[in-house]
Amino acid sequence: MVTPGTRSGQRGLTLVELIVAFTILSILTMMAVPLARYKVRRDKEIALQRALDEIRKAIDKYKDASDQNLLGPPDMDTFGYPKTLDVLVEGVKMTGSVDKKIKFLRRIPQDPFTKSKDWGKRSMQDDPTGQSWGGKNVFDVYTKTTENARDGTSYSDW
Repeated sequence: MVTPGTRSGQRGLTLVELIVAFTILSILTMMAVPLARYKVRRDKEIALQRALDEIRKAIDKYKDASDQNLLGPPDMDTFGYPKTLDVLVEGVKMTGSVDKKIKFLRRIPQDPFTKSKDWGKRSMQDDPTGQSWGGKNVFDVYTKTTENARDGTSYSDW
């Protein structure tokens, strides 16, 4: 028989056991959060690489078609590359056909980090060490800078 004041029939956890269990769970959570963040960032990097590969292949196909004169005479300033990424999606009329277009992309891929379809673009004329892109080429840099900028330092007004 159980006398009042004894706890032999009760089940449960003591306060110390609860504190120890909570501490262990907290430590495990603190270790798991950085790993989860790393995994999310790595997944975004892989998606970014795939998007860039897709864009690069479409640009290469456009350049190949331009070099084969399938797209008509290229603009002199583009060297056979598309002016915008939208051209790859909209398509270009083939030379000698009335309504046939060649399309190189189904859609412009989304940047997984910025969630934007607005990609920074550089041309082969851009200064490789420059911090700007989208029309600023090597010739513009040299004509807009002082004569002392021949060492690669930019003193431009833009």
